[in-house]
Amino acid sequence: MTTLVRICMQLLLKLVNSVMGMYGIATIFYAVWMIKIRHHQVDDSYPLAPWFMYSMLGFGAILCAITLWGYIATEMANIWCLYCYLIFIFLILILEGAITMDVILNPNWEKDFPKDPSGNLIELGDFIKENIHFCKWVGLSILCVEGLCMFLAIILIALGPHQKGYESDNECTQEGVPFLKHYSKHVNMRPLQSSIIGSFEA
Repeated sequence: MTTLVRICMQLLLKLVNSVMGMYGIATIFYAVWMIKIRHHQVDDSYPLAPWFMYSMLGFGAILCAITLWGYIATEMANIWCLYCYLIFIFLILILEGAITMDVILNPNWEKDFPKDPSGNLIELGDFIKENIHFCKWVGLSILCVEGLCMFLAIILIALGPHQKGYESDNECTQEGVPFLKHYSKHVNMRPLQSSIIGSFEA
């Protein structure tokens, strides 16, 4: 029964983990699109680097790496890999929560970030303000996916690693049971026929 539950949790965690990976891929595509547009509009000798674009690119790459790590940890059902997976997602949640709270509670949140010469940060902020309801649902879905990944990983950790058992009694040999092998050395196993003959002679 435990094996069946573990398999179901593994499949479910892989599915939810893949959703987070798609979010990371979408972030990478968005960053690449911004970089491509900037190279067509601005000269490469522009003094200020577009930190926002490369930050989005790095964030998407980190999400994809965490997704890959989560897939490996889920497939192996290794406790230490799952613990690392939990820590990675927890750090991502803290980062996302800190940025979200700063944008919501601070009316001058643009001043907390370095100056973005590309203007994409301001454009993204204006897009969020114009589509605030849609962005709320997207952000809430992302938080739910990451929280569900953590929850399923905790369940897998609680279930423990795979246990290698015997499928039948025929596979239970003396080599697989060292205590039985040790016990058989000290027991005098006489044939049944000799014991019967000895009883008649007596």
